[in-house]
Amino acid sequence: MAIKWTFLGLLIYLIMAGYLFAFLAIVLGKKKMGHRLYLFGFTIAAIVFGYRWYDTAHVPFQNLFEVFLSMTMLIYPLSIFCRRFLGVGREAVDMLIGMILLFPVGFVFSAEPQKLPPALQSCLFIPHVAAYLMSYVIMAKATVQAFFQLKARTGSTGKNLIDYEDGTYRMICLGFPLLTLGLIIGSWWGKLAWGDYWGWDPKELWSLASWLVYAGYFHFRYMFGKRYARINSSVAILGFVAILLTLLWVNLSTNIFPGLHNYAK
Repeated sequence: MAIKWTFLGLLIYLIMAGYLFAFLAIVLGKKKMGHRLYLFGFTIAAIVFGYRWYDTAHVPFQNLFEVFLSMTMLIYPLSIFCRRFLGVGREAVDMLIGMILLFPVGFVFSAEPQKLPPALQSCLFIPHVAAYLMSYVIMAKATVQAFFQLKARTGSTGKNLIDYEDGTYRMICLGFPLLTLGLIIGSWWGKLAWGDYWGWDPKELWSLASWLVYAGYFHFRYMFGKRYARINSSVAILGFVAILLTLLWVNLSTNIFPGLHNYAK
């Protein structure tokens, strides 16, 4: 663990402070202040995203430092969208998710700028990664809803908000098409870059595994509805575990999982 004493690093810690104080304000009942601090953190995150893009001369989606940084920026607009259009709240938890995403950005992953390798110099690079990152943030929020459902004694989440099980379902309905889009674009890109739609790469396999778990979730919920709500929530959590394996373990364990996506470490 190392503190980043650079201008970029200081901005990252400023985002962390914004999200942390926003979370504390919400917990203490000061919602207006909490939402302002949340917006402040997002604004700094957007500035850092733009600065990183300018500094590296490519959209910051290349490595885990940039991936987690980008997800930190996405958490706020997706959080607002989900509350206003899907009725899924819990912004305080979203602030906490933002803090968790920022920790490895600020203290673990290297911020050293890297040139974009030839394999990533494609018009499909941005839509492929963006689709996955948005789906990952959405599925993280769905997982939180699923955890609350497993713990809740009643289905109520508060005024004007739907219950946790429905919240999980709506979030997965939003995230699954993006997960599917990322998989399809990746296959198309693989054909263009490596000559085949599917290369049995570890990252490809775990991405498919994640997709299959969520497809199984939809199948089970279609068959039984909310009759087995706890099983629905458990499958949703399992899907996010598969996402974590895809994003972290496969990327970081390159000696165990050598493959075509090793540049993402």
